[in-house]
Amino acid sequence: MRLQCEVEVLSQLLPSCGLQGRGRAARALVSLGRPPGGAGAGGGGGAGGGTGVYLMVCTARDRSGARYKVGTAGPGGARGVPGAGADRLCPQVQQNVERLFTRFVEQGKATVRLREPAVDLRLSKANASDLKTFLAALRLAHQGSDAGALPLSTLVPAKNSEVEKPKTKMIITSRRDYPLTKSFPHSLEHLQTSYCKLARVDTRVLCLRKLRKLDLSHNHLKQLPATLGDLACLQELDLHDNHLESFGGALCRSGLRRSLQSLDLSQNRLRALPLELCELRGLLSLKLDDNELERLPCRVGQLGRLRFLSAARNRLPFLPCDFRRLCLDSLDLFGNPFEQPNPLAPNIQLKIPLTLSECAARATINHRIPYGCHLLPSHLCEDLAVAKTCPCGSACLSSFIQITVTMNLHHVAHTVVLVDNMGGTDAPVLCYFCSLHCYSQFLDRHLQSNR
Repeated sequence: MRLQCEVEVLSQLLPSCGLQGRGRAARALVSLGRPPGGAGAGGGGGAGGGTGVYLMVCTARDRSGARYKVGTAGPGGARGVPGAGADRLCPQVQQNVERLFTRFVEQGKATVRLREPAVDLRLSKANASDLKTFLAALRLAHQGSDAGALPLSTLVPAKNSEVEKPKTKMIITSRRDYPLTKSFPHSLEHLQTSYCKLARVDTRVLCLRKLRKLDLSHNHLKQLPATLGDLACLQELDLHDNHLESFGGALCRSGLRRSLQSLDLSQNRLRALPLELCELRGLLSLKLDDNELERLPCRVGQLGRLRFLSAARNRLPFLPCDFRRLCLDSLDLFGNPFEQPNPLAPNIQLKIPLTLSECAARATINHRIPYGCHLLPSHLCEDLAVAKTCPCGSACLSSFIQITVTMNLHHVAHTVVLVDNMGGTDAPVLCYFCSLHCYSQFLDRHLQSNR
């Protein structure tokens, strides 16, 4: 039975001397078993020394390991057991494990308190399932259970790969360095594979469940697998300078909805973004520069945590009405062909009288009536999700009047990059009206303000 974790050995005698141990945990391989060939531990045991059960802690500094007696060794059992960093012999004891502290076992933490030597073995950063199995075997061993029923290992020195610190960061910046035969370490938290001419996302990457930052920039990716959303810990995703033509809505509905904080889609071939992008509620930074975007998602205002937005050098003629709800630290919309706002040239899509579906949809939203796919057909739910809001507060779907008005971008961002070479910080924003009455009221105020 073996367990990879971090181990800290603390003496129980320090508090009695008014001292506090401030040891440092080390990556280790903890084994539960017997010495090979029946030899006594530390060379101090006689014949039959192999009948004793020991805990052996191997680290990178001491791959041979320090052994701690666990259960009874029987007649003529082993007597010499060196403690960690100590050469003294400890006597044979029947039950050497005094207590197991397992309150935080679900977090991969536990403490094994020994009688001889009087030390605490603090285990941390272990796999919770493996730790539970290991502790269960340890309880049986120190109680003197039948050795045949225990998953005991032969106590041999650990290999370098078993005690070295898990690799959490890997950076690959050329195709020749890309691993073709070896798998990626499952402990990776930061992976960069740039300039590797990748045409698709490697399926081995999709198995890295601890990944927090994934950089796939400067490749030839044309699409992303939906299983990329299974990386539930992913916080930063860099897809800069690829050949992406779409960003799937399934990714936005996956676990990334809660974890993703930074998304870089700049220098791709995106013409549109899915409405589901607005479900990435944890997003803090969004880069969309140098694409072919003609519109931003109409519900972009739902990104309440967004602080950095960059969509320079796209094809945006105007901004969505919901853009007013953003509260940004930095905004860059330079190089977009914004149209000149003209409130006097409305796009009238009013249907008089209103259709029954329009009336029902407006009532559902205005009165905040709960709805969902279990109550309504999915296409109706999708229509309600993109409903427009009139300045009067009323909703409208397919019957409305649309105009573009000027908005100073400093109303939504503290720092604004100029939108053109003329030093302007204004941009056109869509505005919708649910009726002729609301539009005429707006027009009166607009004309009066321009007198």
